[in-house]
Amino acid sequence: NEYKSYLSAMGRLKDRSLIGKEKGPGKRKKRQADPTHLVEEPEIKAKKLKKQKKSVGKEQTVGKEQKIVKKKTVKKQKIVKNITGTSDGEEVHSDLEDVREEEEEGSMAALEELNQFQDNLLSKTTGFTDNASWLKSAQDDDDDDDDLGVMDDEFNDDPGENVGFSEDKDSEEEDDKDSDMDDAEEDAERVAVAEKHVQRFTFPSEEELAEEEDNPLSPAETLERIRGIIATLANFKILKEKEHNRKDYRRLLLSDLCRYYDYNEYLMSQLMEMFAFGELVELLDAQESKRPVTIRTNSLKTRRRELAQTLINRGVNLDPIGKWNKVGLVVYSTSVPLGATPEYLSGHYMLQGASSFVPVMALAPQQDEKVLDMCAAPGGKSAYIAALMKNTGMLVSNDASKERTKALSANLHRLGVNNTVVCNYDGTAYPKIMGNFDRVLLDAPCSGTGVVSKDPSVKQSKDELQILQISEVQKKLLLSAIDSCDHTSKTGGIVVYSTCSVLVAENEWVVDYALKRRDVKLVPLGVDIGKDGFTRINRYRFPKDMALSKRFYPHSHNMDGFFVAKLKKLSSKTKIVKEEEVIGSGDDAISEEEEEKEEINDLTTEQVLDSNMDRRKK
Repeated sequence: NEYKSYLSAMGRLKDRSLIGKEKGPGKRKKRQADPTHLVEEPEIKAKKLKKQKKSVGKEQTVGKEQKIVKKKTVKKQKIVKNITGTSDGEEVHSDLEDVREEEEEGSMAALEELNQFQDNLLSKTTGFTDNASWLKSAQDDDDDDDDLGVMDDEFNDDPGENVGFSEDKDSEEEDDKDSDMDDAEEDAERVAVAEKHVQRFTFPSEEELAEEEDNPLSPAETLERIRGIIATLANFKILKEKEHNRKDYRRLLLSDLCRYYDYNEYLMSQLMEMFAFGELVELLDAQESKRPVTIRTNSLKTRRRELAQTLINRGVNLDPIGKWNKVGLVVYSTSVPLGATPEYLSGHYMLQGASSFVPVMALAPQQDEKVLDMCAAPGGKSAYIAALMKNTGMLVSNDASKERTKALSANLHRLGVNNTVVCNYDGTAYPKIMGNFDRVLLDAPCSGTGVVSKDPSVKQSKDELQILQISEVQKKLLLSAIDSCDHTSKTGGIVVYSTCSVLVAENEWVVDYALKRRDVKLVPLGVDIGKDGFTRINRYRFPKDMALSKRFYPHSHNMDGFFVAKLKKLSSKTKIVKEEEVIGSGDDAISEEEEEKEEINDLTTEQVLDSNMDRRKK
């Protein structure tokens, strides 16, 4: 009542004759009937408008009075509204005069004009910021209501009692019960909607699963069941079967995904731990298709615009790769082989994946620096580094395979690189052979789980044992790369680690291994694309700075799966760590002593399995 009387005094209740007389929410009458004034006939509404008396307030500023000139339907009238401000708040007093209205058909238009003018006046009134200051007593409200002719809204059975905001405990308890009932009804509706739109998945029986071993499901049926399991896991409380828990559904989903996409169980289980099931299906589908062909312009011999125009004239449909790179081009279609054009043979461009641009961009080599590319073959990244250095300084391109160094040398000659020394050494021995590099790039050998579209054999050939072996080699190469870098370099001291794998065992775990053993820190890549690296996966935790590393996925960036981390060497100190947890399968964690003397590559399969069993027992 207090709030309504204030609104009426301010003129905000424009059409007071339309206020319903129905009882509000009280003790006995909880629900108010539907308002009748919303469906009244035009004739009844016109009669009410003719009988009503409208009062409009006008603000008096700087002691001046404004006049309202109505149209033909309303005579001129004067409305004076005195607004005075005090330190305690704003008090509003209105001197209202009755307005005579003519009985004409245009009374509706006149009312709308008055309402619009009133809103304009109210929009200019300021100072109503303290709610407590302008709330008036109940007696004043009753007086104002009588003066304005406002109909009382009965919030209680006794019309003479000024209730305002009821504090009756009984009504509050009833309201709480009603709210609980409403929540239960909403939950029931949500369940009904989920059951209506999501087809409930029926878990196969043991007999049916046994039959599938002899007569496997068709690919279409397997895909349908995969979707049903994912939908059930997304609404597990609603759609689950009481006889089966979440592990049963996950186990069945694992077998179906392995059968449909032709992965081994180890790789698929690792991917299921890394991604949500919906995103995992997107990743697996993207891995089945080829990535777009991309080329890198050799800035030592030409510019991207000139190269693009030349290739377009030869029938190549291409576009810039994106704003994040200035030398890349993506090719949609071509009528000529890209590896046999005169521009390719003369070294104007290099066929190179888009994701392999990122490590060199993160390395950001400067002119006249000493840079090491530890695993350089076939030479795409080394040539990009030389182009950024503008053929100044010294670039050492190394590869452990002597056969691969032939392709490396051929590409460097074709692209016009003349500041590079090609070497054939084991990367782990580089600190003893040559050191004090300003920047080091380590594109480590990996399992290739990010480039399955190029080599589908990875799905079945890479198991847990091979992943562990590859991870050990990567750890040693990264420590060697850090030791080969000069932390006192004024412009460098940077090590970039990258792989074409999406597994945590080859990426975050290797970087975390180096962070615990060398005085280095992770720094931003300086690249605008990519997803942050994992800071936690299952029960394993990594430093928060691991989010500075970047991951690239086929389904998210339309590039090969890639991982890039940038390290800044702070000093040449070596940290001592007694034990280290490395990634294992499921909930098992494998522990190992620091700096093992035996290399896994030199061990036989039986010896490695035995050593792993001993570690798990410890």
